[in-house]
Amino acid sequence: MTKRTGFLIFAVALVLTPFNGSAQSRADVVGTWKLVSATETTKTGEVRETNGHNPAGLLTYTADGRVMAITTNGGRKPLSTPDYTTAPIEERAEAFATVAAYAGRYTLDGNKVIHHIEICSIPNAVNTDQVRLITNLRGNSLTLRTVTMLGAYAQIAYREFVWERISK
Repeated sequence: MTKRTGFLIFAVALVLTPFNGSAQSRADVVGTWKLVSATETTKTGEVRETNGHNPAGLLTYTADGRVMAITTNGGRKPLSTPDYTTAPIEERAEAFATVAAYAGRYTLDGNKVIHHIEICSIPNAVNTDQVRLITNLRGNSLTLRTVTMLGAYAQIAYREFVWERISK
C-alpha cells in the first residue's frame, strides 16, 4: 500500500467512520492535543501505520464545546510553487489526499466523544456525527479508537489515534 493510499484510508476513516469513546467531563478533554501515532489493526491482528511514518496532527477541544482537527500524512512534499492555485494538478491532488481537517461542536456521552461536523475538507462529512471511543484518558494522554469499519475498509478491525496534550 502506498503512503497516499494509506492516508486516504485514514482520512476517510477519521472523518466518515462511526466511532465510540469516554470522558468524565469537558474539563478532561479541553485543550490542544498533538498527534503521537495513528495505527490500524486488521481483523487478522496486523498493526500498521495508517498515514505514514511521523504523522502530524492537532486536535483542539474548547470549554464551550467546539472541536477542531487537522491531520496530515508524514513526509508530505512541498508544492513546487508558493501559490497553491498555480501548482500542478498532481501536486494539489497529493496535497489534498494527505490532509484531513474539520471543525464543529462536540458532546461527551460516557466513554464516547461525538464530533458534530460543521465544516470539513471532505464535503461528504459535513452535517454528520462522528463518534469516537476514548480508550485512554490519563493526564496529558488521550487515545481515540474507531469501532466499526465499513465498506472498502471492512478488513480493518479498528484505527487508533494517540494524542498528547500540549496546552489546556
